[in-house]
Amino acid sequence: MRLERMGSFHQCRLSFMRTLLRRMKRDRWIFDRPLFEFDAAGVGTALYTATVPTTPGPDRTYTLVAFGHDLAPEMRSDRVIATAWDATFTLHDGTPTADDIDRLRQNVPLQEAGRVSAKELTLSRANRSVRAFSEVVDALANGRQPNVDLVDSVGYLMRTTAVYGSGKFGAADRTSIEDRPELLAPFQVEMLTVFLIRAFVMDLVEHIAAAKAPDTAVTLEPSLRSRFGVGNSTGLGMAPFLITHPRLINNWVSAREEALARVRAVERATDDEVSAFVNVLSRARATVDSWHSEHPAQRRKLTDLQTDLDLLDAHVSRSTLADVYAWDSLVAWAHDTLSVEGQELVVSLVLEPYGHLIDDLADHMHADESLPVRIDGSQSMATVREALEARYRWALGTDWDDGHADARAWYVSEEKLEPRLGERHVEPISDYEQPLQPGRDAARMYHDLCAWDDDCTLAEFLRVHPEHRHSARRLLLLADSPYGEIRDNTIDAKMLPIDLLRSKLSFFGATHFDPRSDRWVRITMFRGAPFPDDVAVSDPDAWSYPEPVGIDG
Repeated sequence: MRLERMGSFHQCRLSFMRTLLRRMKRDRWIFDRPLFEFDAAGVGTALYTATVPTTPGPDRTYTLVAFGHDLAPEMRSDRVIATAWDATFTLHDGTPTADDIDRLRQNVPLQEAGRVSAKELTLSRANRSVRAFSEVVDALANGRQPNVDLVDSVGYLMRTTAVYGSGKFGAADRTSIEDRPELLAPFQVEMLTVFLIRAFVMDLVEHIAAAKAPDTAVTLEPSLRSRFGVGNSTGLGMAPFLITHPRLINNWVSAREEALARVRAVERATDDEVSAFVNVLSRARATVDSWHSEHPAQRRKLTDLQTDLDLLDAHVSRSTLADVYAWDSLVAWAHDTLSVEGQELVVSLVLEPYGHLIDDLADHMHADESLPVRIDGSQSMATVREALEARYRWALGTDWDDGHADARAWYVSEEKLEPRLGERHVEPISDYEQPLQPGRDAARMYHDLCAWDDDCTLAEFLRVHPEHRHSARRLLLLADSPYGEIRDNTIDAKMLPIDLLRSKLSFFGATHFDPRSDRWVRITMFRGAPFPDDVAVSDPDAWSYPEPVGIDG
C-alpha cells in the first residue's frame, strides 16, 4: 500500500472489465443495435442494447443512448470544464421510449448543465482523436486499411473525459441496482458503458467513411478493428476515491493478494498452466513494446520494464516452471531482481493460468461504504494508542512540522466542485482543506492522546478533542480493512497523484498508461477486446494481452 508500488499496478484477471466480459459470455448476454441514424458528418442518434437473461423473471436490458455532434476542432478539450463534445452518452436502465429519447436529447449533450433521471445509470462524453479518426476515415474511404503503426501508437479513435455514475446529475444511485447479480462487482455499469461506446465509435468511423466515398469505402479488417480501444483522460478528480473508500479499496487489494497467495501455494504447475504462462509472457512483451508515453517518468519506467522482461525471459524456462512451488519462487525472484514495475507485472502474469482457482474472488470485491462505524467510546487510551501504533507506524515516524511533509492541501474548486491539490505554503487554501491526509491526522491524534492517562476512555478524549472524531472512526474501520489505508503521505511535496490514478485504473482493467503530467493520465480501455457480436465465441480474457497485428496498412 505504498504509492510507488500502487502506481505500478497492472490489470489482471480480477480487473473489472474482464469480470464483466466473463459474465457476459457465461450468462449469454444478447446485444443489438436497434437504432443508428447519422448523417455524413456523424451527427445523429444510436441505441445499443445489452440484454441479460434472468431466471426467474423477465430479462433485463441496458441501453446505451449515443448522440453524435458536429464539433469545431478548436472546441475539443480533455478538460473537465469543457462544454461541448463530439459524442455524448447515457446508459438507460431498460428500453427507452420515444419520449425518453427526446428527453435525453435535450439533456445528455449538455452533460453537467442538463439533468437525467433515475432511469439512467451513467452519463459520459467523448472527443475524437483528431489525427487518428481522420486518417482512419480517409483510409477506409479510399478502400484500404489504416496504417498499423497508427493503430499501435494511438490505440483509440475517441477518448472519454468522464463516465459518471452513482447518482451524479440525477442518475440512479448505486444502492438502487447493487442487488443485481450482473452489477455486483464494482463499476460494472461504467465498464458496460465504455464497452458499448467502443462498438459505437467503430460503427461511426465506418459509417462516415462510407458516406464520404460510398463506391470505394471498406470496413475495418476484424483483427485490426479489435486493436482499437476507448481512450480516457483522467485527472485529479479520481484521486481522492482511494482515500475516501477504505472498505472498497481493502476488498480490491485483499482479493488480489488472496489470488496471488493461492497461486503461490500451487505445488506443481501442469503442462497446460506452464504453456499458458509462457504464451502470456510472450504477448505481454508485445504489449509493452507497443506502449508509448511522452512523460519522462513513465518512459523511464517503460525502459526499466523492458529490461525486466529481458531478465524474466532469461530466467524463465520450462524446467524452472516445473519445479515445486515454481510460482512462489518466481515471485520471490522478481521481488529481489526487478524494478517495482516489473514485479507488479509478474504478479499479474502468474495469475493468468489460474482462472479456475481465483476468478471467484471477483464476487467479493464490492463493499457497502454506507455502513456506519460506531465509535466505541469505552476503549481505553492504552488500547487506542496501541491501535494507532500498529496501523499508522509509518505516519508516526514522519516529521509533520517539516514543510515538505505538509507541503500540499486537497481542496474542492469553487468553479467545478472538483478535487484539486494546491501548495499549502504558497496558496491561501489551508482553510478549505479536505480530510484527505489520514496519516497526518492520525499522527496529530496520537500526539494529543499521549498526554492522557492510559485508563482514560476514548469518549473522554473526544469530548475535549472533537477534531479527532474522524480519525477515531477511521481507526475502528481499519480494524477490519487492513488494506484500506494508503501507507504513504498524500500531502508530501514529492507525492505523485498519478500513482493514485493508476492504481484505481489498473483495477478497472486499463492499459497503456500515458501520464501527461503528475496529475492526469491518458489510458486505453478494452483495447483488443471482443465486440458485442463476438462475445459469445471469444475468450473473455485473452484480449488483455493481444496478439501482434499482421495487417498490411
